[in-house]
Amino acid sequence: MSRRADLVRLRPRPDTLYLSQNRTVLATDPDGFIRDGLEHGLFVYETRLISHYRYLIDGEEPQPVALSNVEQHNWLGYYIMLPPGIETPPPDQGSGQVNLSSERTLELKLSRYVGEGVHEDVDLTNFSEQTTRFTLALEIDADFADVVEAGRERHQFGDLRRQWTQEKDSDPELLFDYYSEHEYEHQGNEGKASIHRQIRVRVQNASSVPNYEEGCLQFAVELAPGETWHCCIELIPVIDGKEMRAEYSCRSFWQQRSEMDRLRIQFLEEATGFSSPSSDTLTTVVLGALAQGKRDLAALRLFDLDIEERAWTMAAGLPLYIALFGRDTLTAAWQAGLLGPEMMAGTLPELANWQGTRLNAWRDEEPGRMLHEAHTGPLAMLNYNPRRRYYGSITTSIFYPVVVSELWHWTGDKSRVRPLLKPVFEALYWLDAYGDLDGDGFYEYKTHSTQGTKHQAWKDSRGAIVYADGREVEPPIATCEEQGFAYAARLQIAELLWWLDEKDEAKRQYRKAVELKKRFNEAFWMPDAGFYAMGLDAENRQITSIGSNPGHLLATGIADSDLVRQTADRLFAGDLFTGWGIRTLSADNPAYNPYSYHRGSVWPVEHGSFAVGFMRYGLFDRVADICEAQFEAASLFDYYRLPEVFSGHARDAGHPFPAFYPQANAPQAWSASAVYSFVQALLGLYPYAPLQALIVDPHLPAWLPEITLHHLRIGESQVTLRFYRTADGASDCEVLDVR
Repeated sequence: MSRRADLVRLRPRPDTLYLSQNRTVLATDPDGFIRDGLEHGLFVYETRLISHYRYLIDGEEPQPVALSNVEQHNWLGYYIMLPPGIETPPPDQGSGQVNLSSERTLELKLSRYVGEGVHEDVDLTNFSEQTTRFTLALEIDADFADVVEAGRERHQFGDLRRQWTQEKDSDPELLFDYYSEHEYEHQGNEGKASIHRQIRVRVQNASSVPNYEEGCLQFAVELAPGETWHCCIELIPVIDGKEMRAEYSCRSFWQQRSEMDRLRIQFLEEATGFSSPSSDTLTTVVLGALAQGKRDLAALRLFDLDIEERAWTMAAGLPLYIALFGRDTLTAAWQAGLLGPEMMAGTLPELANWQGTRLNAWRDEEPGRMLHEAHTGPLAMLNYNPRRRYYGSITTSIFYPVVVSELWHWTGDKSRVRPLLKPVFEALYWLDAYGDLDGDGFYEYKTHSTQGTKHQAWKDSRGAIVYADGREVEPPIATCEEQGFAYAARLQIAELLWWLDEKDEAKRQYRKAVELKKRFNEAFWMPDAGFYAMGLDAENRQITSIGSNPGHLLATGIADSDLVRQTADRLFAGDLFTGWGIRTLSADNPAYNPYSYHRGSVWPVEHGSFAVGFMRYGLFDRVADICEAQFEAASLFDYYRLPEVFSGHARDAGHPFPAFYPQANAPQAWSASAVYSFVQALLGLYPYAPLQALIVDPHLPAWLPEITLHHLRIGESQVTLRFYRTADGASDCEVLDVR
């Protein structure tokens, strides 16, 4: 399948540079500045604090010559211009046409470090032979827009004050102070909500005294030849009374480490490592994707939700989803089990803290229902929408017991999983009491909220579920993959309950799983199509559209074994398989659109499940096919980072690379985690810590002839394993170390 594409490097949102850590995101124009009216700014708790940020030298923008992240949370930019006021020679008429600013240079260097707040070093150097004098100005403003209002229509308004303070014994400071309140009434939810958010812009260590006027911080600068000028700008958010420290100080590239750095480095050092001899195969891409995925998951960590040092959860993705999402975090934690149990150990108890306790139609909350999303921006906090705490997903509740079981398989730790049984039972109670809307034994969704999510299964965009003729399907809908998740939940939790001596309940859950599987295959299989229906509509009719949903049936084990090969092969037919991955909807459907969120695009997260499903049934040829396609796609993206979603264009002579979904997040937690499912499937690897066992059945393809896993953790043990292809094309495993 491999085809040379040496110069292709794709980056989602190429018009934006991002720095981020915890709840803080700095999104700038490609030149490192922030201009009015765009979706850029300094966002903290999904609130745009800084909406304009630009440096000028005597009223002119310097020329950016190199700008890049160093790590996800820090960044360096070089800018140059001709030093103002100096004498200049005639233009260079030679073949080089040398630019004067490169021969007589004023350099502006900006070094940014994102902690919870932001620290910025501003350094000027005169690389000319004459003295220069000028005014350095920082244009700066704030608007406190919600992340979804940035660059769009504004819905919430409040009182914004600007105050400049310059006292003798303290650092000069510009304060933006915002207060807003909102009286709300939504389906019985009524009251008054308020927010008070600030951003303090503090000037430190400045080589000349600043002043503030007409929206600008200004500095008079004089530099002799070779002389430098320096100051620090600290952006200190205050969110509803909580001041957030910058965490860093001057020149902090690798010099100064914060507590967040310590915890991130601890995870990266303890997580499973990967190595392989270099070759001209896809090995380099595989190792690059595995290394970047680990860094991305660590970069998305929500430190404020840490359960313990080694038990944490993450945001769903950058830039839109710096918030707690139920199904995203469960999926990412499960798929990244190969790295270690930390994410499962943190996500599961955190989601239990948010589990529904009452009936609240506006929030789609019901007793036992697991959280879909919890946002912190002004619109959510002021209750303009229900997303401060919103439950509109069927997947989270059904998948929660599966991940509890997976934590058990990786750790064998009864003390860690036993406290999770209560939220498991409550989630299964919700499934029986509220998930089966028509009493037919299958699980449907339908929103009760006037502002709810229309589709609440895996594909949750508004037009996601369509009939074969392209018409949209109206809920309630029982999609096929949710039945598979319910089957896996009952089957796997039954096994855990048996270990915990809850044998009667284990038998009950097992019987319910077996009965669901039988009825499911009778109701959802389409003999003429040789495939499973996407779902059942409100009239219990099959939704006969061809899409990616049935791939999840193999991962969950609900598919009848006699129908598995036929299902897997159908996923690779030309209308679904692009060469880069499997489309969410067949290209033959009238509603197909390669750019649509769920009607023809390719989602890497699905492919992690598909690979595990093919492995489950011994379809190692399909494991290799799906993993090769996804790693070939990863080779095209910056840092080998698979984005949230990319287009469903066919891989052919007219399409040497796919396009992006316009708002694709990257990094995205469940795309970052999918690569570990690919490797786990290729190695036929499955942990069973309760019996101190690790199952391996490797089937390495020619494009990955060898890989070593270092310090893989199962229970209280660590093992280093080398997997390799033999001369006859078979695969084998060598144990290098056991502790």
